[in-house]
Amino acid sequence: MRIMFQCLLLSGYVHGLVMAGEPLELGSRRELFVDRFLVESFTDTQLRLGHPVKEDVVLTFDAPWEGRYCGYVSLCTDGPAHRIYYRGLPLAGKDGSDTEVTCVAESADGLHWTKPELGLFEVNGSKSNNVVLAGLPPFSHNFAPFLDSRPGVAPDARYKALAGTSATGLAAFASEDGYSWRKLVDEAVIAEGAFDSQNVAFWSEAEQCYVAYFRTWSEGDYDGIRTVSRATSPDFVTWSAPQQMEFGDTPLEHLYTNQTTPYPRAPHLYVSLAARFMPGRRVVSEEMAKSLGVEGAYAGDCSDSVLMTSRGGAQYDRTFMEGFLKPGIGLENWTSRTNYPARGFIQTREDELSFYVQENYGQPTARLRRYSLRPDGFASLYTGYKGGEMRTHPLTFTGEGLYLNFATSAAGEVRVEILDANGSALPGFALDDAEPAIGNELERRVSWKGGASLAPIAGQTVRLRFVMKDAELFAIQFK
Repeated sequence: MRIMFQCLLLSGYVHGLVMAGEPLELGSRRELFVDRFLVESFTDTQLRLGHPVKEDVVLTFDAPWEGRYCGYVSLCTDGPAHRIYYRGLPLAGKDGSDTEVTCVAESADGLHWTKPELGLFEVNGSKSNNVVLAGLPPFSHNFAPFLDSRPGVAPDARYKALAGTSATGLAAFASEDGYSWRKLVDEAVIAEGAFDSQNVAFWSEAEQCYVAYFRTWSEGDYDGIRTVSRATSPDFVTWSAPQQMEFGDTPLEHLYTNQTTPYPRAPHLYVSLAARFMPGRRVVSEEMAKSLGVEGAYAGDCSDSVLMTSRGGAQYDRTFMEGFLKPGIGLENWTSRTNYPARGFIQTREDELSFYVQENYGQPTARLRRYSLRPDGFASLYTGYKGGEMRTHPLTFTGEGLYLNFATSAAGEVRVEILDANGSALPGFALDDAEPAIGNELERRVSWKGGASLAPIAGQTVRLRFVMKDAELFAIQFK
């Protein structure tokens, strides 16, 4: 209990939830413009959602043990290798049926994926398949693995997973290789919740504990709105009481999957590409649903993806209520439970971040598609041609330079002024001293006339003033 309490205290401190009047302690962390964490004031600037780019289909769920009801996709990266785990389910039925299996696909680059023949379980009379869990209902319903990054983790528990339904609670699983799995303990490790969705967990470097995000309902017992609760653990077996997540001053929406995970380039920031579910919001007629091959009631709703973030604790930030990933052209994109993102990200190139989205759920063409963004490109600080500025809260940092992930037009620019705690420009770092940053780069060092280093002012309380024209600023980092 003492360890768990310290975890929660650390959560508040690490993520900038400090006492009023205290500066933000950035250290050398990368900070993204996905919320107002840094922002004290705007003038003719705004935070703007990024625009994912639709790429190729990377996986079709066409094996007999997979099928149109494949779902709940989890991505794991283990050194140079990547894996995708997902539920295989060819026929609709009760959650947790014995026809559900857990499948895996593999990739060396995040662009091309294959299904290995593992020979671990006999399915449909053959072991020539990519199944890593079968015959253990209800756990293949929503088996959600992750690679445990905790320092000193036992070699035979490098991979972990949560799985289960309301009938069983969430069970904890572990594996040495990600293929052969065992329960850590016989009983459920988290018992309070609905769990009728994908329930995700990870080791938090920032909070120094395991964190789980799982399905609950706003009014309990499947009443109200599908929402998310959170629990923490020092050992993945003993968990705190669930806390229902809060969303600030925003309306509750049905969130089918939350997909909360530490962002690899800034692991203190949790990014959630959540599936927003619109029950009863019908776009596809019954006649068109039949032509698409949709069975039963899987055409009476629609869904998209929204961007949420968290810096620890029972709080999501919903700066953006708009759809992050809107359904595409074609009625096949507007059936029930499609457009659900997988959990996790891969940097597939130096200038490209990839994530994956389920398409055509409940249809014969069920598949997984890759989408791309620039690294850190979930959102940006944006201003148009007329220009604008933003000032940060007081902060401290470590390092000798300030680096920007930014993009401008040929006519645009970004200049940075450094102010003292009282708002006066520091000598050598005034706006007139700032060299304009022009271009499109992931890591441009800010410069001032005379090439001044920031080392002499590291640790002091300062403010940053960004003066921009026709530009987007995605992230900053002192180092």
